Amino acid sequence: MTRFTGRWTPDHRAESVWQYLSFDVPEGCPGLRVTLDHDRSHGSAGVLDLGLVDPVGWRGWSGGARDRVELGRDWSTPGYLERGLPAGEWQVVLGLHRLPASGLAWVVTVEETAVTRPVDDAAEGSGPVALSERAPRRRLPAVDGLEWLAGDCHAHTHHSDGVLSVDALAALAAGAGLDFLWVTDHNTTSHHSFLADAGRRHGISLLPGQEVTTADGHANAFGDIGWVDFRRPAHEWVSEVDRRGGLLSVNHPVSGDCAWRHALPEPAPLGEVWHWPWTDLADGGPLAWWAAAGHPVPVGGSDWHRPAHGAAPGSPTTWVACADGDVLGGMAAGRTSISAGRDAPVLLHVGDEWVALDADGAMLVCTDGRRTPVRGDRQRFTGHDGPHLLERSDRTVVSVAA
Repeated sequence: MTRFTGRWTPDHRAESVWQYLSFDVPEGCPGLRVTLDHDRSHGSAGVLDLGLVDPVGWRGWSGGARDRVELGRDWSTPGYLERGLPAGEWQVVLGLHRLPASGLAWVVTVEETAVTRPVDDAAEGSGPVALSERAPRRRLPAVDGLEWLAGDCHAHTHHSDGVLSVDALAALAAGAGLDFLWVTDHNTTSHHSFLADAGRRHGISLLPGQEVTTADGHANAFGDIGWVDFRRPAHEWVSEVDRRGGLLSVNHPVSGDCAWRHALPEPAPLGEVWHWPWTDLADGGPLAWWAAAGHPVPVGGSDWHRPAHGAAPGSPTTWVACADGDVLGGMAAGRTSISAGRDAPVLLHVGDEWVALDADGAMLVCTDGRRTPVRGDRQRFTGHDGPHLLERSDRTVVSVAA
């Protein structure tokens, strides 16, 4: 057993948020158990994040969700890639997320010990989840060759700080009538290998993403593009994700201590304009950020973690006009709209027209300030360029569209 102890202080955090503890793994190691213990008497004043690097590269991340990680020859704690136990130098990665002024005492232990896959309802591979009855698909007007698909651009499993397996999350999202769901666990891609099978079982497209997560803001990297290093400057995330063929979205840019504070020389291509805590839809903060950021392509996310978290998958719903089911391509082309839910009023850009559905009494609002009343449950508008939104007379937002 290897044991590390110390006390992190604000001086350490000023030097680097990321701290590394090196240890060696011998050939034939039966398994590893890494445990983090720190002084929790300060409550929310002290938070340490936990991750691992192996000789191959980034292995996985727990953040503050777990303080024990186990890795075997054919199994890993969710959040960590399953690739055995390569011999050589490993590193425990500690993130000094929050420290009290007096410092924070900590202990890390690394044990070489055989580990086995747990048998419980949340474990991947512990058994399939019952299929959910799907609601009928909502058919929306679209130009020839495109189809509007209903989805959610932000959700978590137990591969980070969610509570459900990939299969259980697929059942929940399919039961909500969604066509697609971006699964975006924090700083890991360990969930990616489970998405396709679970999606096929439940009749929903589970799409690979990563929530690139730091204390100064979060961003979703969309696409099967591999792991994005959250320790690098944020402007590198944008260029690296683009180089690999993905898309980057700034998440919940106006959201307490998770608000976006990174500097970007150029705007990210997408912005999570509608995030589930935006319950006061007359609050102009998210729309003010959207305008100041140059109106990136708008997407929405429930940021689903657990049933008591506050919003079910699809709250809000992101609609993407897709060719042959290509959600990423539709988002890249800017063909998106956001509504409060799958069956809620929605504004769509269809060819050279705007179409407001089930929004009688709302107002079509152009970014130049023009307002046009909506009359009836299906009204078409022409002569409007740029992104738009629907709002009620009290300025409550109903739908946001590119």
